[in-house]
Amino acid sequence: MSIAMVFPGQGSQSQGMQADLAAEYPFVQEIYAEAGDILGYDLWELVQNGPEERLSETVVTQPAMLAAGYAAWRVWLDAGGAQPSHVAGHSLGEYTALVCAGALDFAEAVRVVKKRSELMQAAVPAGTGAMAAIIGLDDDAVLAACAEASGIGVVEAVNFNSPGQVVIAGHKQAVDDAAKRAEEAGARMAVILPVSVPSHSSLMTGAGEELAGTLAGANFRTPAITVINATDATPYTDADDMRQRLATQVHRPVNWTSTINAMLEAGATSVVECGPGKVLAGLMRRINRSTPVARIDSIAGLQKALQD
Repeated sequence: MSIAMVFPGQGSQSQGMQADLAAEYPFVQEIYAEAGDILGYDLWELVQNGPEERLSETVVTQPAMLAAGYAAWRVWLDAGGAQPSHVAGHSLGEYTALVCAGALDFAEAVRVVKKRSELMQAAVPAGTGAMAAIIGLDDDAVLAACAEASGIGVVEAVNFNSPGQVVIAGHKQAVDDAAKRAEEAGARMAVILPVSVPSHSSLMTGAGEELAGTLAGANFRTPAITVINATDATPYTDADDMRQRLATQVHRPVNWTSTINAMLEAGATSVVECGPGKVLAGLMRRINRSTPVARIDSIAGLQKALQD
């Protein structure tokens, strides 16, 4: 059996996440403490006790999800879990995948992600950006809705998550208009997401250009496990390739369906979501229902993943 390990990004966080894993594996809390020392606040305390509004802020969510994914990975290995043949991450989760593949030290990743989140938060004034999930409409129809609404402002398809699920992002008014047009075109649902940062849209281009400077100073290594870049659905190669693609990742779409299919075509026979929540497991069932999926989101999930 060949495992593909996938790491979630923003949106999978929740207050109290990984408390049961930390009770069984004390190093989980130590991972959060290491991140907190770099961030300058008690990350574990914030994740466990909130306030939830603070946890949902991009500048907190990104390092929190990095720590959570890495902690779940360490738990998996400590419990005797098998090494995956491929890893990939959704948006921010790509950094977690690179850490777990040995391409980047955890502390270095925290520093880069801290800067990434700050640049993304500052790229668009609060309240002017938005994202929406379009459910039950094919990709071309979503792209057409965005094109029709683009006269109002920037609105683009930014996450091709699974067949029938595309996330759009851009200026709030344009996103609202495109979401309405998508519903009129037959979408089952258009849900405005509780975020203000239009991730992976062209509005993040400046953030990516500034992030390139931070990435230039980061110590990347050739990964020990194949890491699939979720923008192009192709493997990362060397350090310069990682720096370049991570810089442009913030303003280019996530092609998650293609990424999953690339790992399956390369021989992966099961998928394990490594981190809080069940977003990626849910997408996997829409992409390829016949492939077994497990989640390392709790002790119960870990035990099931180890048995599968």
